[in-house]
Amino acid sequence: MLFATSDLHGFPLDKFLKMLEKAGFSSSDHLYVIGDVIDRFGDGGIAMLRWMMRQENVTFIKGNHEDMLLKCDFLFTRDESQAEEESLTSEQERALKHWNRNGSSITIENMMKLKEKDPEELNRLLDYIRSASVYVETAVPMKRFVLVHGGLKDFAPEKRMDEYDAFELMWTRPVLEDRYWDNKLVIIGHTPTHEYGVGADGQMLVTKTWVDIDTGAADGGSPMLLRLDDTHPFYTEYRNE
Repeated sequence: MLFATSDLHGFPLDKFLKMLEKAGFSSSDHLYVIGDVIDRFGDGGIAMLRWMMRQENVTFIKGNHEDMLLKCDFLFTRDESQAEEESLTSEQERALKHWNRNGSSITIENMMKLKEKDPEELNRLLDYIRSASVYVETAVPMKRFVLVHGGLKDFAPEKRMDEYDAFELMWTRPVLEDRYWDNKLVIIGHTPTHEYGVGADGQMLVTKTWVDIDTGAADGGSPMLLRLDDTHPFYTEYRNE
């Protein structure tokens, strides 16, 4: 079976593994993580990413928070002498300020700890994030899916996924009236469902052509799992902290 989750934002790995167990997830299943593993809470998502990159049945799709991290990867790739001698460029300063406004501090702190303890592992982690796709197309019998963190800006049914701009796929926020394909269901995160002002707080949002599974872990709430085979949601009582 296929499962998807999104916007974990530092959700503890041990609690996430309990979520998978509760949903009956096994080695024969596949999990798609639709972006924003990092920032805001816990260890900034570092343990989760390190676990993900060692799982053959987990696919990572980049979100806008990973996009911000990669724009600031100079923090982790320069040595101490460079950090002391070289000032940041204006572009680097803007990128870092932007990321800082979005909950980066806990991630930076734990990335730096990993750099000091195991620099090779840090490089593997950065390469894992860099190599992640910005969308995935997948299917189960009788159902087709497009998984993308943000949404499809300037959607056109005849437009191929590789024709969309990567930045827009990670940063777009659809409105309720947006309609995508009739024969493919789009699964997104990025926008907490409570921001749409409809349905129950902390629950997924289902429209005719897309489903939002960001249930508010960025605000201290709980992430969720969606089983794609029957679009069944699994919620948890665990909160992000």
